[in-house]
Amino acid sequence: MISSTMHNFPSCILFLLLTLTANLFLPSLSEKCNPDDKKALLQIKNEFGNPTKLSSWDPTTDCCNGTWSGVSCDTDTQTFRVNNLDLFDLDLPQPVSIPPSITNLPFLFYLSLTNIPNLVGAIPPSISSLTKLQYLYFSQNNLTGVIPNTLSQIKSLITLDFSYNKLTGPLPDSLSSLPNLGGITFDGNQLSGSIPESYGSFPDSFTSLTLSRNSLSGAIPASLAKLNLSFVDLSRNSLVGDASVLFGSNKNTQKILLARNSLAFDIGKVGLSANLNSLDLRNNKIYGTLPEGLTGLKFLHNFNVSYNSLCGQIPQGGNLRRFDAYCYAHNKCLCGSPLPACKT
Repeated sequence: MISSTMHNFPSCILFLLLTLTANLFLPSLSEKCNPDDKKALLQIKNEFGNPTKLSSWDPTTDCCNGTWSGVSCDTDTQTFRVNNLDLFDLDLPQPVSIPPSITNLPFLFYLSLTNIPNLVGAIPPSISSLTKLQYLYFSQNNLTGVIPNTLSQIKSLITLDFSYNKLTGPLPDSLSSLPNLGGITFDGNQLSGSIPESYGSFPDSFTSLTLSRNSLSGAIPASLAKLNLSFVDLSRNSLVGDASVLFGSNKNTQKILLARNSLAFDIGKVGLSANLNSLDLRNNKIYGTLPEGLTGLKFLHNFNVSYNSLCGQIPQGGNLRRFDAYCYAHNKCLCGSPLPACKT
């Protein structure tokens, strides 16, 4: 009932007052954020210990209005479901695990939790319930435990990056069943065991294999010869044997980084990709003579074959002229510029 005093207001002012009063009690009419998504985000904030960097996650505001740090919603389909969660440098007040409530955001296609020193514990197998995920980044944290095999259930995955954590155990052999996977980056962990034979069955979309700075051992599977990798980094492990399967003149390889292993194969017999711009083979047991094809690599800007068992004349010309003696040092019997001349 409108009081008698309100009858004295002009009708236009009365209408305005009634409208403003109604809007105070009906904020949801203009809010685009799905209430389930908003609830999940506020639970995540709580599970993180309410870090100051998430102070923009204000329950009285719309989580899809662009002010919630690291949160984006699907505006293309007008469903406004939270599909992107990108959190980094969070000042967590104490060590916590990956918030369980993340799995209550079923429309996520991009999930990144990076450079959060107080993010600890295991990667939860339940992450596989996020069946729309395409990009998953858990890098530069302090996560422990194994990489869960359940990741192979997320058939939409394109990129996996768990680099620079404290993950242990083997490489999951089931990852090769992911039909859209483009690359895995697991550098800087404590992963052990061998590279699975199944990794030769990655799809054609798979172009990046980076596993450096781990404790991987054994031989590189011959099946990897079937891959056409643009970027491969297996450096600083304990791998042995033949790595020639990673080379090929018919491939599009740009970077091959194999330094600090115990690999042994004849470098003179490998084919070289015309796109090769980085080749680091130092500190292995590689033998043979350097292939003449190195002088024809137009994009080569990083090259090091020191501390191996190479012999013979160093090819002359092309981009090889930019590399000094350090890049060839400590081999069995390499000779020629920039090293001392070969003995006749």
